[in-house]
Amino acid sequence: MAKFIIVVFSFLGLLFVSCNDATNKRNQTDQLVVGQTVKTSLADSAIVYKTDNFIVHRLSNHIYQHISFLNTNDFGRVACNGMLIVNDKEALVLDTPTDDESSLELINYVTKNLNSKIRVVVPTHFHGDCVGGLETFFEYNIPAYASHSTIELLGANGKVFSKPMIGFTDSLVLDIGNEKAYVEYFGEGHTKDNVVGYFPLDNAIFGGCLIKEVDASKGNLEDANIMAWSNTVRKLKQKYPTAKIVIPGHGIAGGTELLDYTIKLFQ
Repeated sequence: MAKFIIVVFSFLGLLFVSCNDATNKRNQTDQLVVGQTVKTSLADSAIVYKTDNFIVHRLSNHIYQHISFLNTNDFGRVACNGMLIVNDKEALVLDTPTDDESSLELINYVTKNLNSKIRVVVPTHFHGDCVGGLETFFEYNIPAYASHSTIELLGANGKVFSKPMIGFTDSLVLDIGNEKAYVEYFGEGHTKDNVVGYFPLDNAIFGGCLIKEVDASKGNLEDANIMAWSNTVRKLKQKYPTAKIVIPGHGIAGGTELLDYTIKLFQ
């Protein structure tokens, strides 16, 4: 009888361990799935508009990632990001699409699909992937704000536009409906003039080319300050440590892990 009881308890113990193992494995699998979902949720957000040369992702209630393409000698056809903020039928565009055609698609999408008016466009630095479609915005009487440094660098590189841009020094506050958006200079990195956009309502950062997607290479360093880059991003993270959405200049959006990756990449 005693042996029978020992056998039964041994069997129950093995069954309990087995059940625990199965539960733990299931929990680990669930956690993995949840983790993957969180990691890819921004990247896999609904595509609300798509053509061969232009894409719009909706990332939150007010934040959209617009994607256009640039043909380069060194990197081939490159997808380039910008951020669109929409609130109370008003919109702000950070970085134009790369060309006039894609810029017209963005303007039409905002005005016709979202029934909103673009109040202003802000290039975050002087490279072509930020200003390539600026003339189209001017054609629709949309004003452009840029840092004095960006305006100076555009002029120095022979980029002349039909209308002047409105300059600011280190920071800019813009009304988007009943909310505010912020544009700020944190220091040199990808270029000496790169600025960053922030929309507090959705806790969203547009890092532009200052910020890299996770696992990205260092990319175009022609105008970069590699020594200052990490420290500049540290300042950004210190100011917005709880950011939920971070959009890089190229690649997949995410959270503050993009800031951490960029800091490490240029240390």
